[in-house]
Amino acid sequence: MPKITTLSRGTLRATSINIPLKKKRNFDPAAFLATSGLGRVIVHLANKDLAFSQGDHADSVFYIQSGRIRLSVIARTGKEATVALLGAGEFCGEECIASSHPVRVASASAITPTVLLKIDRKEMMRALHQEHTFSDIFVSHLLARNARVQEDLVDQLFNSSEKRLARVLLLLAQFGKEKAPEKVIPKISQEVLAEMVGTTRARVNFFMNRFRKLGFIEYNGSIEVHPSLLSVVLHD
Repeated sequence: MPKITTLSRGTLRATSINIPLKKKRNFDPAAFLATSGLGRVIVHLANKDLAFSQGDHADSVFYIQSGRIRLSVIARTGKEATVALLGAGEFCGEECIASSHPVRVASASAITPTVLLKIDRKEMMRALHQEHTFSDIFVSHLLARNARVQEDLVDQLFNSSEKRLARVLLLLAQFGKEKAPEKVIPKISQEVLAEMVGTTRARVNFFMNRFRKLGFIEYNGSIEVHPSLLSVVLHD
């Protein structure tokens, strides 16, 4: 409350005092993506549980805190294809930002026990508009995803199914990421690998056995990828 000073003629004057302004809080993107809060809910999925289905109304973005998510699409003929496998530190369902009433173009299911942060569209839009550090992170994600899509297209157009399978295995093992590659990748069926590579399960089985004989992988239910597998991708 300002200090009041009485003047000689009985009038009042408020003297100015310095009232400290409240400092703007520091926004921590890591804390935002790690905790629940207004418009944010942590979701736990078991293996094969769905985060969302193709055709659902899209009203939220998901951030993968841990585990793996498979994005897949189903054609009208009933044929299913795997679009991508996503891991910790990645987003999915970001198409909801493009419109206020979008529809899911793919299904997202867990292929390992997975923890997601479900972010409501309005909260996501607020964070992107008001928190520059967070918007930088999200834009970087979108650019990396776009580059990955282009690489996948080039891979499908020009590389053999053997090279494509080797690349998929290396991506699953996180080769090329900032963190150290995973020695053993999550269990994944040959059917899913065939969908991602664009070939048959029989061909995937043939190449997996070949990679194992050459010492590029250890394959006995789970898959252990060795750095030597890179030679298949780099070989012309």
